[in-house]
Amino acid sequence: MSTGTNRIFDDFAKIMTDAAGAAQGVRKEMETAFHAQADRFLNSMDVVKREEFEAVREMAARARDENEALKARIDALEARLASQQG
Repeated sequence: MSTGTNRIFDDFAKIMTDAAGAAQGVRKEMETAFHAQADRFLNSMDVVKREEFEAVREMAARARDENEALKARIDALEARLASQQG
Protein backbone atom coordinates (compact mmCIF):
# COMPACT_ATOMS: atom_id res chain seq x y z
CA MET A 1 0.00 0.00 0.00
CA SER A 2 2.87 2.33 0.66
CA THR A 3 3.96 1.97 -2.98
CA GLY A 4 0.56 3.16 -4.14
CA THR A 5 0.66 6.12 -1.77
CA ASN A 6 4.16 7.05 -2.94
CA ARG A 7 3.02 6.90 -6.54
CA ILE A 8 0.09 9.19 -5.75
CA PHE A 9 2.45 11.66 -4.07
CA ASP A 10 4.85 11.43 -7.02
CA ASP A 11 2.03 12.10 -9.47
CA PHE A 12 0.77 14.97 -7.33
CA ALA A 13 4.29 16.49 -7.14
CA LYS A 14 4.62 16.19 -10.93
CA ILE A 15 1.26 17.91 -11.46
CA MET A 16 2.23 20.70 -9.06
CA THR A 17 5.59 21.15 -10.80
CA ASP A 18 3.89 21.34 -14.19
CA ALA A 19 1.34 23.81 -12.81
CA ALA A 20 4.12 25.98 -11.38
CA GLY A 21 5.90 25.95 -14.75
CA ALA A 22 2.69 26.91 -16.54
CA ALA A 23 2.05 29.70 -14.03
CA GLN A 24 5.59 31.00 -14.60
CA GLY A 25 4.99 31.00 -18.35
CA VAL A 26 1.71 32.89 -17.96
CA ARG A 27 3.45 35.41 -15.67
CA LYS A 28 6.18 36.04 -18.26
CA GLU A 29 3.60 36.41 -21.00
CA MET A 30 1.60 38.89 -18.91
CA GLU A 31 4.73 40.93 -18.14
CA THR A 32 5.65 41.05 -21.81
CA ALA A 33 2.14 42.16 -22.77
CA PHE A 34 2.14 44.81 -20.03
CA HIS A 35 5.52 46.21 -21.11
CA ALA A 36 4.42 46.31 -24.74
CA GLN A 37 1.21 48.12 -23.81
CA ALA A 38 3.12 50.58 -21.60
CA ASP A 39 5.58 51.28 -24.43
CA ARG A 40 2.72 51.92 -26.86
CA PHE A 41 1.05 54.23 -24.35
CA LEU A 42 4.23 56.23 -23.70
CA ASN A 43 4.99 56.48 -27.41
CA SER A 44 1.51 57.83 -28.06
CA MET A 45 2.08 60.47 -25.38
CA ASP A 46 5.35 61.67 -27.03
CA VAL A 47 7.22 61.18 -23.77
CA VAL A 48 10.94 61.82 -24.12
CA LYS A 49 13.25 58.98 -23.14
CA ARG A 50 15.66 59.58 -20.28
CA GLU A 51 18.74 59.25 -22.51
CA GLU A 52 17.42 61.86 -24.95
CA PHE A 53 16.56 64.23 -22.10
CA GLU A 54 20.05 63.89 -20.60
CA ALA A 55 21.69 64.52 -23.99
CA VAL A 56 19.66 67.69 -24.58
CA ARG A 57 20.33 68.88 -21.02
CA GLU A 58 24.06 68.37 -21.56
CA MET A 59 23.90 70.34 -24.83
CA ALA A 60 22.02 73.17 -23.10
CA ALA A 61 24.61 73.32 -20.31
CA ARG A 62 27.45 73.52 -22.86
CA ALA A 63 25.60 76.24 -24.80
CA ARG A 64 25.01 78.20 -21.59
CA ASP A 65 28.71 77.98 -20.68
CA GLU A 66 29.69 79.07 -24.18
CA ASN A 67 27.25 82.00 -24.05
CA GLU A 68 28.68 83.13 -20.72
CA ALA A 69 32.24 82.97 -22.12
CA LEU A 70 31.19 84.93 -25.22
CA LYS A 71 29.45 87.54 -23.06
CA ALA A 72 32.62 87.96 -21.01
CA ARG A 73 34.65 88.45 -24.22
CA ILE A 74 32.15 91.00 -25.55
CA ASP A 75 32.21 92.88 -22.23
CA ALA A 76 36.02 92.93 -22.29
CA LEU A 77 36.10 94.13 -25.93
CA GLU A 78 33.52 96.83 -25.20
CA ALA A 79 35.51 98.00 -22.19
CA ARG A 80 38.71 98.09 -24.26
CA LEU A 81 36.95 99.98 -27.05
CA ALA A 82 35.50 102.48 -24.57
CA SER A 83 38.92 103.09 -23.03
CA GLN A 84 40.47 103.69 -26.47
CA GLN A 85 37.77 106.21 -27.40
CA GLY A 86 37.78 107.96 -24.09
